[in-house]
Amino acid sequence: MLRELRLIAIASLIGLQPALGVAQSAYPTRPIRIIMPFAPGGGGDLSVRPIAEKLSQRLGTPVIVDNKPGASGFIGAQQVVSAPPDGYTLLMGYDGSLAIATHIMKPPFNPLADLVPVTKLADSPLVLLVHPSVKAKTIKDLVELSKKEPNGLSYGSAGTGTTHHMVGEMLALKTGMKLQHVPYKGGAAAVTDAVAGHIPLVVTVLPTAVQFIKEGRLKPIAVTSRERLPQLPDVPTVREEGVPDFEVVSWYGIFAPAKTPASVIDKLQMTIAEVLKEPDVRDVYTKVGFVPVGSKPADFAAQYKSDYERWAGVVKAANIQPD
Repeated sequence: MLRELRLIAIASLIGLQPALGVAQSAYPTRPIRIIMPFAPGGGGDLSVRPIAEKLSQRLGTPVIVDNKPGASGFIGAQQVVSAPPDGYTLLMGYDGSLAIATHIMKPPFNPLADLVPVTKLADSPLVLLVHPSVKAKTIKDLVELSKKEPNGLSYGSAGTGTTHHMVGEMLALKTGMKLQHVPYKGGAAAVTDAVAGHIPLVVTVLPTAVQFIKEGRLKPIAVTSRERLPQLPDVPTVREEGVPDFEVVSWYGIFAPAKTPASVIDKLQMTIAEVLKEPDVRDVYTKVGFVPVGSKPADFAAQYKSDYERWAGVVKAANIQPD
């Protein structure tokens, strides 16, 4: 009888295999939600919204972008970490939040262990901008101007620990520029205040500010990439401005909760990579200053870990504390 029961159990498991395979291959069968952990209008928003409708078409189900800003992106990230690992709740992850701010804010989750990289959507250099009323044309001018202010020059960022914030900290460390950090709940809010003249400086990704630069409402001083940007050919790099070994490029990517099935991760990555190859998507990305990527999960995971370790050292050197 025991032998027969074992045989029945084995037969049942064998019979389940095709059904399980069908269930996994059928993904997705209901709407997918991408949590965007910052306010609308910033770089993360601009990276994910152009692909959402295309993903919906290719996957045959609605793909909803849901903004959940706050705590340097951790409020939204926590929702994804706590979600079932089934591929229906994803995170638009940003290096400033996941690779930097985690060393400062100490979120209630382990960013390396509790999230799995799916694919990198885009790389984005940052740009140092001033209000047109600021009488500075170079980084040297800003250094001199900052030292004349009792509390230094205020500069806005997308939040504490974001890449925007770290560019300011690195400039202060390398040039002696006297800066006062003003964190916002997203890059768009920081740029809006800079345009209004409430803060003299802002560091942001190009997509968030490109229109204001074209309109002359913000003045670019330097870009943080190794080479000049095609969108801003007359704007020098920070290196050209005399700051050696300075290169910062932000990335945006899709993450899923840990333990999400590999088959689901692979399907998402392949589909997103296909969308990023579409000419109209690439055109939108390029115009605002994004470089579309669509990397494999393993490649994205390797870069994520490397950046996580790199920024830990910078946070320590600058002695950055939570606001």
